[in-house]
Amino acid sequence: MVKKKSQEERHDEPTPKKKVTDNQINTENDASRQHVPEDEPEAAVKSQAEEELLGKLTEMQDRYLRLSAEFDNYRKRTLKEKIELSQSGGESVIKSLLPVIDDFDRAMNSMRSTSDYNAVKEGLELIYSKINDFLKQNGVKEIEVMNEAFNGDFHEAVTTVAVEDDKLKGLIIDVTQKGYTLNDKVIRYPKVVVGE
Repeated sequence: MVKKKSQEERHDEPTPKKKVTDNQINTENDASRQHVPEDEPEAAVKSQAEEELLGKLTEMQDRYLRLSAEFDNYRKRTLKEKIELSQSGGESVIKSLLPVIDDFDRAMNSMRSTSDYNAVKEGLELIYSKINDFLKQNGVKEIEVMNEAFNGDFHEAVTTVAVEDDKLKGLIIDVTQKGYTLNDKVIRYPKVVVGE
């Protein structure tokens, strides 16, 4: 009994090849190159999508160039403003100090012509208080360090001195130069003498 092959088995077997001449292949290739009626809508869609993408790319490049130019202009403008601020920033400070300098001039003139040293002393104390008021108005404060523990982060030790009292060891016993802060930032560290 000879079995008939099922349809699935027949598909798995290789089909016998037809003999095709070179001339037929060349004719089919030429025809497929010249006329592609089915691919034409796809090609049109592809070229339209490419044009859209190129348009978006051009737009994004234009945006990038404009943004880059705007940022460059902003950077130059702020740099110029900083330079102007640093050049003219001290102007208000100097204008505020001019009355104090005038007071010093008057004190110097009165010192040359008077023999009343108590009046000169009072004048100098008045000028000193004016300077302190000016500094406070501009956010400058003196750093109080007397009898405090020495801290290398906030104090600059000039020297150490032997002390008899054990309580003064490691403490600041003298200030050779006052320290100051400007708006809570140290602008000059105090120079101190530490007990040892």
